[in-house]
Amino acid sequence: MNKPRFTNVLFLLALLTLVVCGSIHAAENPAKVTVDWSKVSRVSNMTPTFQVVVNPPLRRGSSIHDAAFSAIHDLGCDMVRYVPWLPYPKLAVAELEPPRDGKTSWDFSLIDPMTEDFIQATAGHSVMLNFSTIPEWMFKTPREVNYPHDPDQGTWDYTQGNDLRDPSMKELADYYTRLVSWYTLGGFKDEFGVQHNSGHHYKIDYWEVFNEPDLEHRPTPQQYTERYDAVVQALRSIAPHMKFAGLALAGPSQEPAYFEYFLNHAHHKLGIPLDMITYHFYASPSPDQMPEIQQYTFFDQADHFLDTVRYIESIRQRLSPQTKTDADELGSIAADDNRSGPIVIPDSYWNLSGAVYAYVYAELAKLGIEFAGESQLVGYPTQFPSVSMVDWETGQPNARYWVLKLLHDNFRPGDKLMDSSVDSPYVYALGVTTRDGKHKVLLVNKRDRSFVLSIPGASGGRLDLVDQQTGFHPPSSGQLGSDEVTLGGLAVAVVTLGK
Repeated sequence: MNKPRFTNVLFLLALLTLVVCGSIHAAENPAKVTVDWSKVSRVSNMTPTFQVVVNPPLRRGSSIHDAAFSAIHDLGCDMVRYVPWLPYPKLAVAELEPPRDGKTSWDFSLIDPMTEDFIQATAGHSVMLNFSTIPEWMFKTPREVNYPHDPDQGTWDYTQGNDLRDPSMKELADYYTRLVSWYTLGGFKDEFGVQHNSGHHYKIDYWEVFNEPDLEHRPTPQQYTERYDAVVQALRSIAPHMKFAGLALAGPSQEPAYFEYFLNHAHHKLGIPLDMITYHFYASPSPDQMPEIQQYTFFDQADHFLDTVRYIESIRQRLSPQTKTDADELGSIAADDNRSGPIVIPDSYWNLSGAVYAYVYAELAKLGIEFAGESQLVGYPTQFPSVSMVDWETGQPNARYWVLKLLHDNFRPGDKLMDSSVDSPYVYALGVTTRDGKHKVLLVNKRDRSFVLSIPGASGGRLDLVDQQTGFHPPSSGQLGSDEVTLGGLAVAVVTLGK
């Protein structure tokens, strides 16, 4: 009985020795970052951005309302995605009951305040709106689908049914025509000719048609495409300058038929634009994974997602090369995210999630993708707390937010992505020549341990860093005294080379 226990102790001692020796070796032998500043691999089209999902903490009067919308404004991102979504029907659906007896249920009283605050917070920047939740009464269901009377109470069974009750889809198209008219044309006439005035004349750059159809209502690729065409055809008549995004798939690797069908122009009505496709990725551990194991899982899953992107790109380039791409939900979800009881998320998790986003952002840029949207501004208990970019109790930005801010402030479309490498499998490096001629290196530590890097030309330059020491605070900045840079566990950094 004692022998196995003794063997286990020896094994643990040996493992500890390897870890210590490996750390010493890393400290004594810096990993060299090599950038060929004369070799451009691609000119970047990439814009880092994020999404705002409507939920109760964003309502006026919430303890974090002001901080959350200030965080949106301070980021200054373009193409911010705004999604009133299914868990809160009263905050997302403007006509919750079918028109009958000469009366309608159109009501924007709960929807408008957050939408107005979002438009104000993103003033001067492009936006994408997606009122993704179709009124449930438009679908054929065995029985009436109810929704909570309390607008702050979440529900996960509102989106039921597959077939629309109006197969012509005019009812569906008319709903979105009136909804968009409310926000862009100052109002609309309802089903009985009654005028409803909003006074809104907002500029909406992109309208995304529905969200995660592979999970919500489960239309076939043909059904989704027909509904997309019906909505887009109607909206183009009232908003001719607005562009459109389609698909927004939750599991793009599992549904290639959507891409094959939707991106084929022969499957659309004449003149329907395919401006952009969208899809999502979340890294997520199995329920029994400890935090120290998740670093391996998350980056492995990110690599699988990037393989999926390459596959989708082969379809897009073959069928509709002019169509842009927005990976507009990128994040991570803890295995026990929506369990009951206290939610405990270690601070290192936010750094891990931020590092994965930075890595995916950079690799998407190398593939020519136009937008990478971090998800999401506010998550909170009962609604995916582990995807949040801010603390749901204080509104203070976490490391995920600051990583996005770091990328946004340093890189933009038109930058040149240089041929780059690093002689460590645990650190990612990408050299970038910015549009104003500066040489910068993006660094991502994929592991929760420190590495020393050697970057030729770094001495006298600047280091901007998000790590576990900066945590919920802005990136640290400082001048480098040598070509060596120490990158803490799960850190994301930008080195601007000295002249």
